[in-house]
Amino acid sequence: QRLKEPDCANGFLFDGFPRTLAQAEALAKKNIQLDYVIDIHVPDEEIVRRIAGRRIHPASGRSYHIEFQPPKEKDRDDITGEALIQREDDKETTVRQRLAIYHEQTKPLKAFYSNLAKSDGQLKYYELDGTLSVEKVRQLITNILQGNSHAPH
Repeated sequence: QRLKEPDCANGFLFDGFPRTLAQAEALAKKNIQLDYVIDIHVPDEEIVRRIAGRRIHPASGRSYHIEFQPPKEKDRDDITGEALIQREDDKETTVRQRLAIYHEQTKPLKAFYSNLAKSDGQLKYYELDGTLSVEKVRQLITNILQGNSHAPH
């Protein structure tokens, strides 16, 4: 229903959808045409490193990362000096459990969209290296969407 709204007339972006083969098949059955599928791949160990290093100051919501944006004093908020916490969702065991589910549900999507791109003249499938800088990934996506890319399919 949402895609029938006027603001979607010239296009739309799904972020993290579809997540399952059933969702992808449902889109195809409804003849919802996709122009691009861009899979930003990040190895599991890098995802664990990025997420498990997060620390939060609960009262303010300020966030830190033990490696990429550490507080001035270990485990303490820079402003108040209060203790930082690691959210349950950010703990390594939780991240690894979520990754296992993600792989189980989404791995079939790679084959689904890669094969669909080979048989469909309009759909283009790209897999990008998500370990590159944010700026580089943004530029690669911009190039793809502007038709200026020779990124790997």
